[in-house]
This record gives sequence, structure tokens and C-alpha cells, in this order.
Amino acid sequence: MPLDVLNPFDQSVVCSLDYDEGGALEAKIAAAHGAAERWRQVPLDERIEQVRQGLERFRTSSERIAKEVSRQMGKPIAQARGEVNTVFARADHMLEIAPQTLSPEILPPVDDLHRRIEHAPLGVVFNLAAWNYPLIIPVNVIVPALAAGNTVLLKHSAKTPLCGQAFEEAFGELEVPALVTDLVLTHEATAGVIADPRVNHLSFTGSVEGGHAVYRQAAERFIDAGLELGGKDPAYIARDADLDFAIANTVDGACYNAGQSCCAVERVYVHQSLLDDYLAGAREALEAYRPGDPLEEETTIGPLASRGALDFLEEQVQDAINRGASLLTGGARAPDCAGNFFQPTLLAGVPNEAAAMQEESFGPILPVLAVSGDEEALAHMRDTRFGLTASIWTSDQERAERFARSLDAGTIFQNRCDFLDPALPWTGCGDSGKGSTLSSYGYLHLTRRKSIHFRTKT
Repeated sequence: MPLDVLNPFDQSVVCSLDYDEGGALEAKIAAAHGAAERWRQVPLDERIEQVRQGLERFRTSSERIAKEVSRQMGKPIAQARGEVNTVFARADHMLEIAPQTLSPEILPPVDDLHRRIEHAPLGVVFNLAAWNYPLIIPVNVIVPALAAGNTVLLKHSAKTPLCGQAFEEAFGELEVPALVTDLVLTHEATAGVIADPRVNHLSFTGSVEGGHAVYRQAAERFIDAGLELGGKDPAYIARDADLDFAIANTVDGACYNAGQSCCAVERVYVHQSLLDDYLAGAREALEAYRPGDPLEEETTIGPLASRGALDFLEEQVQDAINRGASLLTGGARAPDCAGNFFQPTLLAGVPNEAAAMQEESFGPILPVLAVSGDEEALAHMRDTRFGLTASIWTSDQERAERFARSLDAGTIFQNRCDFLDPALPWTGCGDSGKGSTLSSYGYLHLTRRKSIHFRTKT
């Protein structure tokens, strides 16, 4: 049976693709392994130049790729174009820092000994990419992996396989072929690739359940893995916050990409003195979204990628109401609609033990709880098994620093949310995963240390 990709707007078939299996899959793995042996011998400056050539190939197809993203997973076309632009911004930064980050570390000579630490490529990197940001999630791995001297086997989500094809078209046929190889795989075949001794590193973005599964498989071979598994990211609106600014940004942080972001704002704690004004402003902002065809320029919120997510979100809303929360707007799927649309939703007075405050929603839901002050907010923010990002909305930097010291999360924001800076490592803790992409640490995660210890005189 082929893989059929459905358009979440109208349920039409976007494409049908055959799975890689048998001899064809073996040939792709062998080609990536052989390419890695040749690619690692190419000098760093030449590797960087070839990666830039691949990016230019990608750029020539930008509009087609953006439209394919919209058709496959429902992202509004303006946001899809923005994602394409982010690909180049992140890639440019990673290539700019590559020479300094990957240069050998030369130690002072001692007793006629030459000592240095090199950042050696791992070999073949197996990149399992998610559908929600189907371009920037894989590029976070592909560009630094290639610059560091690795090759990449890219298994994209079953919802967005055309994005995998786009990366292979851009990077797969440079001077050294098979630098990026697109794979369409079943779960069983994916496990087989992880087990293949020619694969040297695993990078996975997806669910906690999926992360556990692939990490166990990687552990069988003692290969390292980078895991980005999502979050339940909190925001605290302190008493001194710029309220209008905080409302606009936290609502956008909850609903951008229809809320399908690992670092979306998924729970909001508001100082009780600001609660009524926050709820009024948030409701107005949520009700201003315009659902529609993702390919239409005026659409500001698209359908969810998965039909099953509608049931899940409705269950979270009902659980919150059953626990005493108030539904102020939204709360259900769009009626009589072929598209997977869920109404932007505002819930007030949501207890911290409710599913909407504890389990990742991955949809346009904004659950809100009033707090008496910093200590209560901090206690609620820490009550989670996730640790991707957290945001504090305050004009007091010392307050922000105090929260940053006490919160266990990969990124702590002040007056910002739902954003990745490529100069900073993208990392998480707890059930949000392990490892780093982006920044110099993204390179260190895709290389291994090799110690050079030469006695120059005998």
C-alpha cells in the first residue's frame, strides 16, 4: 500500500508515494554511508560552499515548497513563506559560525608534544523530522550536519513527505552525491534503519512516546540521539507587565500555526489584578482569527494537521469545564466542515491539575489561571514534566532573572515567546527531550571529540 497524504483543508489526496524497502532502501543507506566517507575528506570551506549551493537550489523552488507545506499540513501560505525564509536565516547563521566552531582547539605545546582537539564528523545522521514545522525542523540538523562532514538520511513525517523530497533535490546531487537522502518509511523500516550499523547518530522530533521508542533503539547500539519532544510551555503575566503587549504576544504564541508548535504558549498564569483585562483582550484577539483555505492570503489560522486532534482538544476543553473552568470563546471543532478546524479557544479558571494545563494540547487553546503573585506563579510553572520554554512578562529584569534561576526549561524568555534564536541552543529537559540543535552546541552535538597527541621529537 502506498502512503497517501491528505490535505487537512478538504481531505483530498495531495500525493501517493511508495515506501522505501528491500533493495531500494539498502541502496540508499549504502550510498549515504559511502558519501560520508568521501564527504569528510572535503575541506571545511569547500563543504560550506557546497551547502550554500544547495540552499540556492532550495531558494529557486521556494514558492512551490511553501504551497506544498500548506497543502500537506494546513499552514496558512503567509506563514509557510515565513518558514521558508527562516530556513535561510538559520542556515546562514550556522554556516557563519562553522569555521570557528569546527576549527581544532590547539593546546599549548608541552615537552615537544603537539596536542589538539578536533571535532570529527559522526558519519551518517538519521534525521526523523516532524510535520508541524516541516522545513525548519530538518534544516536545524541538515545544514550543521553537512557542514561538519556528515551525510543525512531524512525520514520526514508521513504527513509532509514532499518536504523530504525538497531537501533531497536541493542537497542530494552536489559534487558528492547522496549527501541528503529522502526516505519514506514504515515504523518497522524506521526501526531497521536505526539498527543499521552504518547509521551513526539519531535526531528525532516528535511525541514523548515516539522519543522513548527511538531512544531505546538507539541505546541498543550506543549511538547518541537528539530528542525534541515538545512542551507545555507556561507564560506568567506579572503585575507590572505591559498588558496589551503581553496579550497580543501570548495569544499569537498560542495560536500561530494553529497552536501546533512545540514551544507554543500552552498555559497562562495572570496576576489576579490583571485577570479581567487580560481575558477581555485575549478573547477579542482570539475571535479576530480568520480560518479558511490555507492557500488564501487572508487566512490567518488553518486546519489542524490531524483529524483525530479535534477529538483530543474537545476532550481537554470538557475536562477543564468539568473541573470548574469557564469557556469564554471557542471550545469545539468548526461545525459541518470538511477541514480539521478547531475554534480558537479561551478557558478561564483552569485548575493546574487539568489536562489542558498538564498535557500538550498542540492546538489553538489558551487556558488561563489567576495567581496571587510570583511565588504562586512559579510553583504552577514548575508543576510539569516538560521543560522546553517558559516566558515571564514583566518590566522587572530582576524578576525575570529570579524566575530563570528557578525554572527548569531549555529557554527562558522575558517579554517574548514561541521563538528560536539560532545563536542560542535549542534544547529541553524532562519530557521535552535531550541534546541541542542550533548555535555552536548544535555542531558539538553532531560531532565527536578526537584527541591528537603527537610526540614531535624522539
